[in-house]
Parts: sequence; C-alpha cells; structure tokens
Amino acid sequence: MTNRHRVSAATTVLGLVIACFQVVGATGAHADDTTPSAPPGSDPSASAPVTVKADSPGLKLPQGGTLAAPKVLDMVEVVEDLGGEQRRQETNQTVMMALQSEVLFPEDSAVFNAQAAARIQAIGNEINQQKATRIRVFGFTDDQGSYEHGKELSKKRADAVQAELGKTVTDPNVVFDVRGYSEDYPIADNGTEEGRKKNRRVEITFPRSSG
Repeated sequence: MTNRHRVSAATTVLGLVIACFQVVGATGAHADDTTPSAPPGSDPSASAPVTVKADSPGLKLPQGGTLAAPKVLDMVEVVEDLGGEQRRQETNQTVMMALQSEVLFPEDSAVFNAQAAARIQAIGNEINQQKATRIRVFGFTDDQGSYEHGKELSKKRADAVQAELGKTVTDPNVVFDVRGYSEDYPIADNGTEEGRKKNRRVEITFPRSSG
C-alpha cells in the first residue's frame, strides 16, 4: 500500500468514528461491568457533535474498502426526582437506582429510618418483575472525614440495603454483589453541600429482562 493510500484509509476511519459519535450519542455500561457508573457527562461522546461535511473526501471509502458490520450501542436514560433523592439510570441492558443516604439513614448511621423500607421494597418488586438474578448494591459517601471511615460506613449501608432487598427478592438463584466505595466515584462536586448530598448514596443495579 502506498503512503497516499495509508493516509486516505486513516482519514476514512477517523471520519467514520466521528460520524458514529454524532449519530449514536452517549453509551452505557453493560451488565457484567463491576465498576460503578461514571459521573454524568464524563463520556466524551456526550459532548457537542463535530461538524461533518457530507462531501468530505475523508468520508469516502478507498478502493476495495468495506464498512464494518453495524453495531447497536447502549443508550442511557437518566431520570431524577425533583429533590434529587432518587435517580434512575436505565440502558438497554441494566437499571440502576441511586438513593441518597439521607432518605434511608440518619446522619453517620447505617440504621434505617422509617421511610427506607418502603423505598427499597418498591425496588425489590421491580427486580422480581425483571426476573433479575444478579444484583449489585454499592454504597458511597462524600469526602468528609477519613477514607477508612467512609469505606466502613458505605459498606454497612450497602449491607443494610441488601438485607432489606432480600425480604422482597426471594428468588433462590439471586446473587448479590455488595461493596462500599467510600468517597470514590463521586457523581457531583464535593465542594458544595448539595454535591456532597448527591454523593452520599446507595446504588442498586440489576439487568433488564430480555423478554
């Protein structure tokens, strides 16, 4: 292959990648990922689309070139209630429910308040409807206090949520993955109380039914 053909092929691939990002939009995580969701807007594909000229020579395949097989990418839908107390993030494959710690626990505690059980039971009912058998329960704190204390508190809160879910989700084949991440993976600015409140949360993630 000549140098001119190599440059043309590289330009074509770059043009196709840019066009793909413009059409498809943001992508989401798959059900077998073990890392919590990244902060909203961190995906580079969520930025403003790059202008692409339809007559650009970089969009033309070189002689003998072929297009790769089409691929459907996951779309992410995020819905947050007015107070930000509960956030739902849904893709084609998974559902993630994030509950702020304040709606479940008193400050610096892993003991449920009076309203917690009803919220978790509602999520458990949806898990049963989806027939999900693999459930992730991840706890998070803000960056106040020591990392070690946050690690312990976030894990205790995740354990409490898992235990409460177990009262509703009774399928014997269900497997829980329960972790505490302390201040890791913030979804908002820890420099403000509003941001810290969003970061103090428990995320419950489960696969959607294929039916």
